[in-house]
Formats: sequence, structure tokens, C-alpha cells
Amino acid sequence: MIFLGQIIFWISIFGLVHTYVLYPLLINWLSKNKKPNQVFYESENLPMVSVLMSLYNEENMIAEKMESLFQLDYPAEKIQFYIGSDCSDDQTNTIVDKLTKEYSNFHFYAFKDRRGKPSVINDLKEAAYSHWKAEKNHIIIVTDASVLLKKEVIQKLVRHFKNEKIDLVDAHMVHFGMSEKGISEAENQYISSEVNLKYGESLIWKKMIGPFGGCYAVRSTHFSKVPPNRLVDDFYIAMKVFEKGGGAINDLEAICEEPVSHDIWVEYKRKARISAGNFQNMFTFWKLWFPPFKLMNFAFFSHKILRWLGPFLLILSFLSCTFLAIHDNLFFKWVFGFQLFFFLGFPIFDALFKVLNINNLASRKVTYFLLMNVALFKGFFRYLNGIESGTWSPTKREKTSNKSKNE
Repeated sequence: MIFLGQIIFWISIFGLVHTYVLYPLLINWLSKNKKPNQVFYESENLPMVSVLMSLYNEENMIAEKMESLFQLDYPAEKIQFYIGSDCSDDQTNTIVDKLTKEYSNFHFYAFKDRRGKPSVINDLKEAAYSHWKAEKNHIIIVTDASVLLKKEVIQKLVRHFKNEKIDLVDAHMVHFGMSEKGISEAENQYISSEVNLKYGESLIWKKMIGPFGGCYAVRSTHFSKVPPNRLVDDFYIAMKVFEKGGGAINDLEAICEEPVSHDIWVEYKRKARISAGNFQNMFTFWKLWFPPFKLMNFAFFSHKILRWLGPFLLILSFLSCTFLAIHDNLFFKWVFGFQLFFFLGFPIFDALFKVLNINNLASRKVTYFLLMNVALFKGFFRYLNGIESGTWSPTKREKTSNKSKNE
């Protein structure tokens, strides 16, 4: 039993260390001296673009978002916008309808039934195909209301599709509105590390493991219909691209901006919803990560699967360490003490620092990490209980003006 406990402990620890430390280091090493795609569309021969955006109660951000769409630097005759409101009951519909009346290439659909983002995106895709067919030079771009686009981002994204081996391109998400208070710094650091990791995967094998979802482009021939109960539609679409043999990359020059979340409990709810969707995709696309020996499978397993299983690895490491410490193993007694401090001490100190108005990034980052794993754990059981609908409410974000967004 002691030997079994040691095996469980070290496998759990290795899984966590691999996904958060070893795999990023491996990607950083392998991607050195690798060059990004250089097969581009020329400015006079750009492809057709359909921009899809699903909305639900976005009155706080939608005017600023629409302004960023109006200022995009792309030939008007080659771009169409399809905006769908998922039965919004605030001022979203009024604002969008008023702003788009003067633009013939903007099409607004105020749907009367609340069905969820996947259903709206599916309907908008069909509307786009009625204008331009699903062809290799017709590019679909999906974007969210909370994401503000730099004026050159469309050209930066679609230029890669001249390369027939590339079928999905993700934008570079940059956060603004960071503050020492709350979790914005911890969240921003996590997103920045994910950007670097996905970019590295792009350089190595053109198989970046999933876009961020706020703004990404897909070749229309590889854009799949999303099941209506899917909670993470962008990852589903990316995995379908891989099933069809397509490639996916990240472009650091295609910059989008989003106000960062400050409230840890708001972010916890968002992560729990995303986590349930992650487990949907984990079991739907199991052939893309198991067994984890091929390049694509190894990347998927290392980058995503082990992280999604993170709460279970944390629990197993703690339980096995507790068992071994009880059996008078001095090393595991020390490890047990460290784990207790890690799981309980850091959050307690973080709460104390918050009361004292002291901003300690180390305790905040550990608390953020632990709570996000609790969200993963909750998401797993939500998945087990069954997900019948893809409806969800947008994350509440502070409306923060960012004058640099279209400079």
C-alpha cells in the first residue's frame, strides 16, 4: 500500500509539473529559431470575410465594440458583418439597430428566443453562406462584444489563409484596465503565458491547441456547425478543424484588446462554466489526445487534458501524501506540511492582506490558481449532470475606455 501511495503521489505531482512547467519549457525550447508563416495574401488580393458576433445583454460594451468594427481597415466590398442578439432584454438591440442602419454590409438579427451562442453563430453562418459560399477564399471571423479590435486585425488574421495548410488563425488577446487590487494581474499573467504557449505551438507544428475565442478566423470550408448545448464553441470549432486535417496558428501582430476581470468570484463563475464545456470537448475529441504519443495528441494532452484534470491531481497528491505521512515517512510529513500551507495558508494570508489593503501578488496568484481548480472541479460535475443548453450570461466587466485601441 505504501508503494502504491508513492506511485499515486509522484504521478500526480509529475502531471501538474509537466502541464504547468515542463511542457511550456519544452515548447519554448523547440520553438526557438522557428519562423512564423510567411505565405501571405497581398493587400490587393484579399479574401472575402464574414464577421459573426453573438450578443446577449451587452449594452455596457456594445457601442464601443461597434465603433471598433466601423474603423476596421479592410475593403468594404470584401467584408460582411452578421450580428445576432440572443433575445437580449436590455438596450443592446436598440443600440445595435441604430448604429448599423447606415451600413449596407452590416446585418442585424434580433432573435426572439433565447437559445445560446452556438445556435446564434450557426444561424449567422448560414446567413453568411447565402451571400458568399463556403470556399477556401471565404474566411469566417468570430468575435465577442467585449473584445475591441485594432483597425488592422482583420488583414493580419486573413493574410495567412493564402497558405493552404492553415485553416484557423487566432488573434493576440491583450488585456487593459489592470489594477493591483483584485485578480486582474494574476489573470493577465495567466493569459499572457497562454498566448506565448499557443504561439510556440504554432511555430513548431501549426497545431495551436484552441483559440481564445474573443476573435479568431476560420476558413469557411473548415467551419463546423456547433451543437446547441456546447458551452465552449471556439474550442469545438478548432478541434473540428484538426479532425479535417487543418492547421491552426496564433498571430501576435493581430491584436485585440479586452478589459480584464477584477472580481475573483465573477471570474470563478466564468471558469466553472468554461470548465463544464472543457469536459464536453475532452470526451467528444478523445481520439485527438489519447493515446498521447503522436505530436497532436501529445500537445493536446500536455496543454489541456492535464490542466483540466488538475483538481483531481491535486486531490490525489494530497490524499496520497497524507496516507504516507501517517505511516511515519519523514519526507512526506514535510511535504504534507507544505501542502497544508499551500492549500490553506496562502488563501488565509491573501484574505488577511485584502482586509489590511495590502496587495501581495504571490498570495493572490496562489489563491487564483486554487480557485480556478475548484472551478474546474465544479465544471466536471456540471458536465456529469448533463448540459442541455448553451445559454450563459456574459462576464460583467467594468467599462474602461482605452484610447489606444485603434491607433
